[in-house]
Amino acid sequence: MNIKRTLLASVAGIGLIFSAACGGNETGGSSGDDTKVQYQDAPSTVVIGTASQGGVYYIYGGGLGQLLETKLNVTANVEVTGGPVDNIRLIQNGDQDLGMITTGPGYEAMNGVGTEFDGDKHDDIRVVFPMYNTPFHWWALESSGVASLQDMADRGITRAGVGPMGGTSGTYLPQIHELLGLKVEPVYAGAGDMASQQQDGQLDVIGFAAGLPIPAVQEVAALRDVTLFGIDGEQRDKVIEEFPFFTPFTIEAGTYENIDHNDIETIAQFNFGVVHKTMNIDFVYNLVKAYHENNDLLVSTHSSAEEAVPEAILLNETVPLHPGAIKYYEEIGIELPESVYPPEYDKK
Repeated sequence: MNIKRTLLASVAGIGLIFSAACGGNETGGSSGDDTKVQYQDAPSTVVIGTASQGGVYYIYGGGLGQLLETKLNVTANVEVTGGPVDNIRLIQNGDQDLGMITTGPGYEAMNGVGTEFDGDKHDDIRVVFPMYNTPFHWWALESSGVASLQDMADRGITRAGVGPMGGTSGTYLPQIHELLGLKVEPVYAGAGDMASQQQDGQLDVIGFAAGLPIPAVQEVAALRDVTLFGIDGEQRDKVIEEFPFFTPFTIEAGTYENIDHNDIETIAQFNFGVVHKTMNIDFVYNLVKAYHENNDLLVSTHSSAEEAVPEAILLNETVPLHPGAIKYYEEIGIELPESVYPPEYDKK
């Protein structure tokens, strides 16, 4: 996959989208008062919130745990969660130390909008590092004859796996299906559970969003013939107009080595690591520094970490950065947008 090309396109697209969506409103300013925040002591143990087993978050979380233990001498507990929405709530409530989120739930949590956060801002989360793109795509049993979203309607598909409640795909796929007029009952389950159901013939179609390649897709394809498809054309335009935190994305041919597929046009959101705004500043700085200086460790865990370059932090313009992360990125010469400086940050 051409990571650099995809990343540059995403940076440009996200910047334009959020400038329009947010009307240039800035979260931070030229001065602040960090006495508003009582920062924690540096942790000796960190709870990492991921998502369901069979998805990339869980695998990536294992890599983060290894990083914490081998580079920072901090004990890590990797936990299964419902995904980004769940992680945001757990971080906000102080029940999780480090979580993974996508741009959509992050945007909605900060602004108190959307189906999960309507009127209920969760704005104590702070971004610390970038991760990778999460492309949305679907896969169907070849025997179903489904090779597109329209085929789902034409062939009478009434149920489709969408991922766990609180996850990125479980949050947005039902809304996408409804927006496009598809009368599909969502089946909420983790990637591994959905794969098992599909192997047993209980689900013809599954939609999911995770870093590429998704292990659950490969798991099904090892036993059954499957067809991959995404979303493009007018359907994609309609989704991006409704949900401006999505960007166009191409899943390149050969991404799934055990499936014969061409380039797949679809949509994606980017992923970020987040902590509570009270997390210890020195710990966050050391975490972010170790994260970028040991990218090879994460890539060995999952290839999606190739996208976790420092410049990818610029793909976030809506969730404030933690001061410890700001210190690192400014130190290496990255010019951050004003929108990511939190109210508690003293920008001198």
